[in-house]
Amino acid sequence: MALGYIERPPPPGFATWEAWFTQHGVPEAEWDDGAYLTDPEGVLPGLSFLKVPEGKVAKNRLHLDVQAGGGREVPWETRWERVVEAVARLTAAGATVLRQDELDGRPDHFVMADPEGNEFCVL
Repeated sequence: MALGYIERPPPPGFATWEAWFTQHGVPEAEWDDGAYLTDPEGVLPGLSFLKVPEGKVAKNRLHLDVQAGGGREVPWETRWERVVEAVARLTAAGATVLRQDELDGRPDHFVMADPEGNEFCVL
């Protein structure tokens, strides 16, 4: 919040994130898996801070989501085009695509790794 980000609101048509999770079959145990922030001006990429099940055994662990698509409120076609463009830029900079995942039967995000092997998602 210190950077001007706000908590990301639920997508249009949903009063709460719980309603969105329910409609998309997300198990209730996963509803509180992190914090999701967005730039209220719509300029900067969104940020997600996700919980991981493993305990701390070395350095702090962090799961990074680069929300290049603009969030669920952006039409899928536009969002996916933005994601693909971001993946191309990241690949050109040295990142590697590990896999592409789907949601509701269509592409949703990429799992990538930086040159040191640190994984992150682009959605």
